[in-house]
Parts: sequence; C-alpha cells; structure tokens
Amino acid sequence: MAACRHRQRVVTGMAMGMTAVRPGEDDAARKLYQGLTDGGGERSRTAIERVLRDNGLAIDDPRLRELDALMQGYAQAVDIPFEAIAPALAGANRTLLSRALTGTLVIPDFAAFCAEITRMFDAVRDCRDGDVAAYIPQLARADPDGFAVAVCTIDGQRFAIGDTTTRYCVQSTCKPVNYAIALDRLGVDAVHRHVGREPSGHSFNAITLNGAGLPHNPMINAGAIMCASLIAPEQSAADRFDTVMQTWGALAGRGAVGFDNAVFLSERDTADRNFALAYFMRENGAFPEGTDLKATLDLYFQCCSITVDAPGMATIAATFANGGVCPLSNERVFTSDTTKNCLSLMASCGLYDFSGEFAFTVGLPAKSGVSGALFITIPGVCGIAVWSPRLDALGNSVRGVEFARRLAKRFAFDGLVATAEQTNPRRRSAEAAVDQATYFCAAAAKGDLTELRRLVARSIDVNLADYDGRTALHLAASEGRADVLRYLLPLGAATDVADRWGNTPLDDARRNGDAASIALLQPSKPDAVELDPGGIFPRGSIEALAY
Repeated sequence: MAACRHRQRVVTGMAMGMTAVRPGEDDAARKLYQGLTDGGGERSRTAIERVLRDNGLAIDDPRLRELDALMQGYAQAVDIPFEAIAPALAGANRTLLSRALTGTLVIPDFAAFCAEITRMFDAVRDCRDGDVAAYIPQLARADPDGFAVAVCTIDGQRFAIGDTTTRYCVQSTCKPVNYAIALDRLGVDAVHRHVGREPSGHSFNAITLNGAGLPHNPMINAGAIMCASLIAPEQSAADRFDTVMQTWGALAGRGAVGFDNAVFLSERDTADRNFALAYFMRENGAFPEGTDLKATLDLYFQCCSITVDAPGMATIAATFANGGVCPLSNERVFTSDTTKNCLSLMASCGLYDFSGEFAFTVGLPAKSGVSGALFITIPGVCGIAVWSPRLDALGNSVRGVEFARRLAKRFAFDGLVATAEQTNPRRRSAEAAVDQATYFCAAAAKGDLTELRRLVARSIDVNLADYDGRTALHLAASEGRADVLRYLLPLGAATDVADRWGNTPLDDARRNGDAASIALLQPSKPDAVELDPGGIFPRGSIEALAY
C-alpha cells in the first residue's frame, strides 16, 4: 500500500510538470539527497526543513515549490525516499539546494550571522527613548514598544525576529519606490527636469525649493509628491495606484502587501503642509504641464498608507540590493541603472535631517518613515528591515538607527576586515582567518612593509600561522628579510613558534645563512667583558663589572 502511495506521488508530480530524473543527473541528485540530513541520517520533512533553515532557506520559498509539493504526502517524522523527491533535486531546485549545501550562498554561515543579529536585537530592545508620531492620528495609536528586525539576502536567505507578523504603514519608505517607478518609466533626464538630487539641508517637509525652483530631492515630501505626479498621469486614479501596488508586490516577491484606508483618510485630513508644498511647487512651475494636484496628492497619501511586515520590507530592500531583481522570484522589477541612482540618493538623503550623520556613522543606503519603518540596503549582500515606532526629534526610529549603528560596527561587508571587532559575513570565519594569515605571510616573504603596516593597522594578529604552522616571522627569516624582522619583533611576533616540521624562525634563518636575521632572532647573551692588559679591570667604565 505504501509503495502504491509513493508511486502515486511521483506520477502526480510528473503530471504537474515536474522534472523527471535523467540518468546523467542521478549522481548529482543523490549527492544532494545525502546532504539533506540533520546529522543523524534522518531525511524526514522535519530534518530537511531544519537543514534548509540553517542555511537561511524556508520550505515556503517560492523557488522550492517543487520540493515542497513532492514532500506534501509525507508526515513530518517519516523518512522520505530518494525517488520521491528526486525530480526536485535534479530539476528546478537543484542549483539553489546545491549552493546552500556547499556553502556558496552570499552569507555562507547564515546561522552565525543570525545569532549576531539576534544579539543586536536584544541589546537594542531595552531602549525606550522617543515617541510615536502624533501628527497623524492613526499613527499615534501604534504600539510604542513594537519591534521587529528582518533580513533577506540577495540569494533569498531569510531571518526575522520580534513582531514579525505586525503590519505597518510604509510612510516615507515609499519614496524610493515611487522615484524608481518614475525613473524606469521616464528616464533620468525627464524625472530630474522636475526634481533635484541634492540634500536639502532643511526639514523633510520644509516649504523650500532649490535654486532652479524644484524640490531638492525625491526623498523629502516635496520631491515625493513630484515623483507621484510623474507616475502614469494619463491613467485613471485606480489604475495609477494599481501600478504602484503591483510594483510593491513584485519587490516583495509577490508577498502580501496591503493598504490601510484609515491611515489614508487620516493622512489626507491632516495634510495642510503637503497641500501647501504642492501649491508652492505649482506656483513655481515645477510640475509637468497639466498636473492634477488633487489626484497627485491622493496618490502620494495612498502610497504612504501601503502596509507591509518586516520580512516583506526586508525582501524589498534585498531587491534593491540585488540590482532590481527580486531574490525570491528572480523577477526583474527595476533596471540596474534605476536601482543604482535610487541607492545613491538614499545614501545621501534617506534619513531626513540626519542623513549626513547616518552616512558618516553607518555608511549604508537607507530610508526611514515616521511609522517607525527603516530599511537598509547593503548592495550585493542583503536588505534589512527594522520597525519600531518610537521616533527621535528628526522623525527616525530610535531603535532603528541604533540597530544600524551596531550593524555597521559589527560587520564589514566588503574587502578585508576593517577592525578587530568587525567580521565579513560573506566569508566563513575560518576561511577569513586563513586568508589573513596567507596575506600576512606573503607580505613578509616579499618584504612588503607597506602591506604589513596596513594589515597591522587593521588589528591583525602578527602571530597568525598558515596551514603548515609557519608565521610571518618564519617566512621573513627564510627569505632574509631582516627589515621585516625588525618591524615585527617589537610588535610581539613570537620567536619560539615551531612549524609543522618543528622549525623555529631562527632555524629558517640559519638554514638561509642570513647573518642579519640570525642576529635579530637568536636569544640575547651578556656582552663579553674585555680586560685590560693586566687582566684585572675591564676596559672602560667600572659599570662594566655589572655584566
């Protein structure tokens, strides 16, 4: 009976269009199957889901739809035979699963990365500074202690902690999206005929324009209203908003994106300042000819009232990090040029009057909103969303900004590790340590003092050893680099470290026959005392008797 049910599942899977296993693919699929174990040899749904989760993947990932469908007929604790899921392992899911199991996703040690995110979340959670936005009545009702953090990498690895199912209004985090929609539809030149691209130096809702009579940039209210006027103005109000909502859905991987009508009505009823900005811009001829101000403002308020949860916002941030391609669907939402231009303005203008300070202390493109929303984009790596409604005096989430600071302090996302406290999550810790040792030893062997000083300035351990247990001191001694020895020894480089063959740096210097290196490495001895011709007193000062 069980065999019949198994055959039924395989036949059903093939009827659904799933890939049959061809002979040449069988070995590769079996290797993947062998890797889908939790360490105890078990390959039940529970075990497979645990392996996926450890690598940042979830069974509800749309890219794993085929694997999920083939496992549906099995109870959580029942071992799943190879033949049952072979079509997925040889078909659409093969590449993603192979990269996960071989540690070649963008953050290979995702569990360790999430542990650090959790520590930062716990450290920031106790902060109770700031207040919720009160100028929009509906926002004033938000739970001031709500807090969520979510991560999505460009490979679709996901993690979330806190109030992850709470939906919140995006508010000003809609501004980069509206700007990108306008750029993709009209191009850079057409968009920037109506909006500038420099920080304003003023409050986000200040009634001010640049020297050309345009809003300073798309990340402040005036610029966002202008971008809303550029989104499909020839369409009906319903179709224009539908265009925006479809874009948000694509950015989120076709995840749930909603709309809060109560916030929209509340926002529109308290929008005197935004109406003033719109009329001020029209007075200065900033809008395209024929712009309907009421329709434009309604669209802007609707965009601010879109709702997401933190995991959805993290996926949106990851789409920007991935050059405009959604990691969960592989759908291109924006062109790479549009994404680049948008991230540039987020980096310089994304946090209201705090943008310059944020760029200095964090240095990552980000956008905040008065609902407590903040999303951070780390190009080529991941997107991070933080939601916490308590705001500082400038309208940014207090916890969000503090979390971003800790993130930048803890991780170096590109190049070598910048400080002793930072790690690069794109590399496994063991791999990073080996590479640092390799760079350091290679510089010592070549006598490259400039590179050695640079690495030491980055707080490298001068006693790091390569695979053979050879330190920089070993390599310098072997190559007769006495100048390198003079530099490293005062820094604490150990002379008594033996490599895998039992040789110390001094042994290498002697083998090389370099007298200068030998003199620097051999243990110091008391100076010989030269006696006067009578053999009674030493030549020179009587202090020589101390020897």
